[in-house]
Amino acid sequence: MVSILGEVVTSTDWALFFIAFLVLILPFKVKIVEHNLEVFLFIMGAAAVTVTNKWTMEVIMTAAEEPIIKGIVPAVLVAGFIFLYGQKAFQSFMDGLVKRMNLGVIIFVSTLVLGLICSVITAIISSLFLCEIANTLPLDRKNKINYVIISCFAIGLGAVLTPLGEPLSTIAISKLSGPALYDGGPCCAGFLYLFDQLGILIILGVILCSVFAMFYVKQTGKVEKMGSNEEGSVREVIIRTLKVYAFVAALFLLGAGMEVIIFKYLTKIPDYVLFWVNMISAILDNATLTAAEISKAMTQKQINAALYGLLISGGMLIPGNIPNIISAGKLGITSSEWAKLGVPFGLVLNALYFVVVFVLGINPTLGL
Repeated sequence: MVSILGEVVTSTDWALFFIAFLVLILPFKVKIVEHNLEVFLFIMGAAAVTVTNKWTMEVIMTAAEEPIIKGIVPAVLVAGFIFLYGQKAFQSFMDGLVKRMNLGVIIFVSTLVLGLICSVITAIISSLFLCEIANTLPLDRKNKINYVIISCFAIGLGAVLTPLGEPLSTIAISKLSGPALYDGGPCCAGFLYLFDQLGILIILGVILCSVFAMFYVKQTGKVEKMGSNEEGSVREVIIRTLKVYAFVAALFLLGAGMEVIIFKYLTKIPDYVLFWVNMISAILDNATLTAAEISKAMTQKQINAALYGLLISGGMLIPGNIPNIISAGKLGITSSEWAKLGVPFGLVLNALYFVVVFVLGINPTLGL
């Protein structure tokens, strides 16, 4: 019998490991999977729930309701129509801005502002603004993709600062509210709890992303429009909304199925190892991982380490974050295109945060 961390690996565990392997590999190796990622993830999620015998009416209803209850689908639909009918005015505004300002400055400021304001207007709305900005900038496809990926890292980081930003922060605060379980332990988490604990390093991370975007994204003289052939139509808005709905429902099913191995193995890993293991948030819903991992029984250092790992790694692949899903869907970015920059940039960010938090022991709080 094979065991990991003192736990016997069952046939169900092996099946889930295999499903996770397929989710990681097939989108980059099989074209039909890459171009139909929502369907593929839905099948993988259904398979994960099947092998763990978790099919219940509650799971089905939650998967169906989750994209709507979280506000993701309504926000995408409403904002989609707003942008559709305000597109010409926004294009005119951006054209004027590009003529008056240096492109590098526009890229820096837009990445920084979206990365910080997303904790107030939500990561969903920020990512929709990002798509509109990207399509108005005088860049070729490759550089627009690079701009979007780096900005999605910034949005993914900044959204954690308040419960308004993304589900991960809402779940973390919910699990850390109430009295401490031991003297000096985490407790009484309120609206600004994560802003207090993570704010300094998160804001520095958003600034780093903004500076990197300013220097990395280049103007080549070639300008390309991104999006579907029906971009700018009501049909396109509805199709994109349905794709986001399917994507979020698929990630819920995948997370529900994977809970077995998350609870069994990840909760027993030391914080410095968990930081790296949480790179699986690149393919799994980080809200599910947060719900499984975060507990008041942990030290504040363990909690912060787990959250840093989840937040950074979420930007590495398309399924890792809602902003990635929305941006890739609206602009037609493939898994391979995203991974070319998302994976190496995510690894570098992870390494930087690991050195700062674990090697140097720096994790300042705001003292709120």
